[in-house]
Amino acid sequence: MSDVIEEKIKNYRTAPFDARFPNTNQTRNCFQNYLDFHRCNKALSDKGQDVAPCDWYQRVYKSICPMSWVAKWDDQIEAGGFPGKI
Repeated sequence: MSDVIEEKIKNYRTAPFDARFPNTNQTRNCFQNYLDFHRCNKALSDKGQDVAPCDWYQRVYKSICPMSWVAKWDDQIEAGGFPGKI
């Protein structure tokens, strides 16, 4: 991973502005970053690559999403009933 990306992840404090979600309500941003994290993990692990770049998405969704939502989604993934496409 490049030094610039590693430095950005190291200095990460909260989710940066995302032009795809300009409104105050960040629900879709939360859900999209949760999906992106799991899609990234799946894609890179299937290729046998390091999944460290996926940490960015995890940090973003953990700073935006209520933990009760994340716990519910994790349970749904384990049970095979998650509504999103991963």
